[in-house]
Amino acid sequence: MAAAPVWSVDPRTGKQREQVAVEATAQEVDAAVRAAHAARGALADRSVRSAFLRSAAAGLEAAKDGLIETADAESALGPVRLTGELARTAYQLRAFADIVDEGAFLDVVIDHPDDTATPPIPDLRRYKVPLGVVAVYSASNFPFAFSVAGGDTASALAAGCPVVAKAHPDHPALSELVAKVLRRAAAGHGIPEGIVGLVHGFDAGVELIEHPLVAAAGFTGSVRGGRALFDAAAARAVPIPFHGELGSLNPVVVTEAAAAERAEAIGTGLAGSMTLGVGQFCVKPGLVLVPSGAAGDGLVKALTDAVSDTDAGVLLDHRMRDNFIAGVAERARLPEVDSPVTPGAGGEHTVSAGFLTVAAGRLAEQGAYDLLLEECFGPVTVVVRYEDEGEATAVLSRLPGNLTATVHLSTEEAAGQGRGAEILAELTPLAGRVLVNGWPTGVAVAPAQHHGGPYPATTSTSTSVGGTAIERWLRPVTYQNAPEALLPRELRDDNPLGLPRRFDGSLER
Repeated sequence: MAAAPVWSVDPRTGKQREQVAVEATAQEVDAAVRAAHAARGALADRSVRSAFLRSAAAGLEAAKDGLIETADAESALGPVRLTGELARTAYQLRAFADIVDEGAFLDVVIDHPDDTATPPIPDLRRYKVPLGVVAVYSASNFPFAFSVAGGDTASALAAGCPVVAKAHPDHPALSELVAKVLRRAAAGHGIPEGIVGLVHGFDAGVELIEHPLVAAAGFTGSVRGGRALFDAAAARAVPIPFHGELGSLNPVVVTEAAAAERAEAIGTGLAGSMTLGVGQFCVKPGLVLVPSGAAGDGLVKALTDAVSDTDAGVLLDHRMRDNFIAGVAERARLPEVDSPVTPGAGGEHTVSAGFLTVAAGRLAEQGAYDLLLEECFGPVTVVVRYEDEGEATAVLSRLPGNLTATVHLSTEEAAGQGRGAEILAELTPLAGRVLVNGWPTGVAVAPAQHHGGPYPATTSTSTSVGGTAIERWLRPVTYQNAPEALLPRELRDDNPLGLPRRFDGSLER
């Protein structure tokens, strides 16, 4: 690999700001992975691990001003948005520290011998252990929360796994600064700084997924890039788990009764959700089923008014801007696709928000209109007008997997009258999170959260947000008839660590 320079670029102007680093060579990737692998024992003590995570959160907050200034210069997301995202990132780190301290994630199960069972049960003791070095591929649209110190890194470190992060080219300077914060926090607890590695460059990302000491990977990005890495992970001599978030259309169904009841509110809410962050959220509603007729017309008018009042914005980089403009134009050229508010170039470096409309019948069968069933990254959505429930169902049946699916119901439908339950049943196979009378943008960091879905939304059934994200980086091990003196402390009868566990069939806390 050539050691090409890595530049920080201002998306508002397209100009290079500063040289940050050079692309990692194969030897440098190898060194980063080996350093992480060698440091893994330093995370064995859960109290040290949780203290490290809390120190990392505090370190990010202490460096907030400089981090946000750099993040805004590289992403154009704005200080308000980035301040909230940094707070979320610190919260995630502390939340995983709490999970580490509690210990329930270890899933300790102890069964003593039972000769009366058929077949007889020997002494069995099960818990979970960390997989090893995790490769984390940073996302473009969340330079804090899905990047070097984001959810993949936080959950992997919480599981006891070292991390080597592949910096996203849209925020290389920020990536360097955040990695330094994490390493300082590690050093403060006697943990080798190699516990968090960082590499730059496309080739480095490929070298990383193929490295024999990398035990798992987390990815957030495009379908094309994620699928290539997913295939590489599966093609290794020893395949590894690849938890990728690739793409999502996030369909929305508006019933006729809901549109009749509150067309303006739904149309305005849709405009706010689809343009939030210049349409660069992975859960942006990208396809919306709206009834034909007067009620649906009122919704479309409210959407038109709200989107027309939305200012042009800057996308994360000029490549995304070019792809957005080309993608919208290709969709708008399809016969009988209308553009009440035309999205596209808003200026030399900006894009304007808009939406397209099409009759549901056009999407019922395979053909050129399949393009409308693919995600278009940026401030655009497709409004599909359906004549009856059969047409709406036909469109839903053709959708790929998604992170979210939403239905807007009337007051009576939400109370159990009408087809509300049937629509939820239709949406459940499509997505990992199903919403009623809300909008999918905004992913709460909570124990019950699930941020994932059927392919191509994600490549696994796991979540990348919430406490259960830690499960991705663990594997179960059972010891059979092992003498007590040889057992890990987590599996001993006297429970010296005070862990929640299932002991001879009874749940102990």
